[in-house]
Amino acid sequence: MNFSKKIFLFIPIIILGSCFFSTCTNEKGIPDYNKFPDDVGKIIFTKCATPGCHTDESKGASGGLSMESWDKLFEGGSGSACVIPYRHDYSTFFSYINTYSDLGVTLSPTMPYNETKLTREEVTLLKNWINAGAPSRDGSIKFADNPNRKKFYVTNQGCDVVTVFDQATLLPMRYINVGSTAGTESPHMIRVSPDGQYWYVVFLAGQYLEKYRTSDDSFVGRALIGSGYWNTFVISSDSQTAHCVDLSPTSAKVATVTLSTMTPFVQSGFSYPHGSALNNTNDTLYITQQTNSSKIYKIPVADFSAYSEVNLYTGAPPAVSLNSHEIRFNPTGTKYFVTCQGTSEVRIMQTSNDSLLSIIPVGALPSEMSFSYTTPFLYVTCTEDTLSFPGKRGSVAIINTITNSLQSTLYTGHQPHGIEVDDVKKLVYVANRNATNDGPAPHHSSECGGRNGYVSFIDLMTRTMITTPNGNVKKVEVSVDPYSVSVK
Repeated sequence: MNFSKKIFLFIPIIILGSCFFSTCTNEKGIPDYNKFPDDVGKIIFTKCATPGCHTDESKGASGGLSMESWDKLFEGGSGSACVIPYRHDYSTFFSYINTYSDLGVTLSPTMPYNETKLTREEVTLLKNWINAGAPSRDGSIKFADNPNRKKFYVTNQGCDVVTVFDQATLLPMRYINVGSTAGTESPHMIRVSPDGQYWYVVFLAGQYLEKYRTSDDSFVGRALIGSGYWNTFVISSDSQTAHCVDLSPTSAKVATVTLSTMTPFVQSGFSYPHGSALNNTNDTLYITQQTNSSKIYKIPVADFSAYSEVNLYTGAPPAVSLNSHEIRFNPTGTKYFVTCQGTSEVRIMQTSNDSLLSIIPVGALPSEMSFSYTTPFLYVTCTEDTLSFPGKRGSVAIINTITNSLQSTLYTGHQPHGIEVDDVKKLVYVANRNATNDGPAPHHSSECGGRNGYVSFIDLMTRTMITTPNGNVKKVEVSVDPYSVSVK
């Protein structure tokens, strides 16, 4: 082949590149596809990152997603991340280009939009690439470069997975399967240990407390705590012990687990226990009573048999059971706060003598709480509140912990439940279950079925919702029934 013919053959490549991507060629004249592997890049730059579609210039009309480079692909679109390394089943990029039911979920509209669909070989290649970690041309895996990366975690009860978020981008970066069986075990609560080394999870329909490393989210081990309706647990400040609470209607239990060996010691004899908290010296465990009660348990850790019950009221018992759900101590440990679902209140108690300090009315079904350590506020999810914001379901109450009064109420999304303050990022993360049909329709579906929920964000300094550039409340869609949140 003479030189003029070579020039002629390369002209289409040069013109194609000038239209929608900036690239260079290697010594063999093969495009580098902006860090994509050659076989993957060829598909993306001829079928996806084309003029009018997923380019920097036209991404506004294409779900906010640019595929002009490997790095930009992982910036995601307007709703969430589009590629989750190692998980084609949670990567919407795969689902939108897949038209083969045996390969996985198919979402509409199928991409490329109004163009010839990808062949089975192309779809399989992209599926395998994602399941291998969606590596770059040089083998790099996104988000795998820093074991000390700041993260936060969200349990998804409907799919037995934990969504791992990158704190810097606020995007999902991993989905981790949890549970010990093929059936749905419903991961209910997740907690990162105070030393930041591990995260733990308990299940509504499981029999284990599971342990994972925060550095790479790998499985470490599990403690057999027995079949139960495991709702909450609390970890001691030295990260050595966890107390897990079973809400079973009969034979409810509390399992104390030595976390270094994952060895449990299970004790029974409690009535509808639910929320759990340790005082600042870790010698006393407080557990709420979820049903038909206006009291909580106060248990010496050294001797569970010496427990007592604390009234959440003064004088005569209230006409309606308080049905305490969750309990949290303020950062100094001088007060503890209890969500009371029977009366839609937060009750504030003095730690020194267990006396009632204040009653704060909030929205219906007050559930989870999280304190800020840098501002004087407590954030409380009210999952079924339909009064604060007519036509909407759910709210977050913000309580001033100095004045013991309600500061304000926010609408964060449909059925907020899990909540966690990130004082470093100066954000509050809210897991909105979106479990009922009167909530917003999810943008896509998950392989396990059910309605996807989403995470929204409160600005810790202004106590207002974080919004997108177009003024909408920022929300990141995750898998089915996001329920509990914890920050590394």
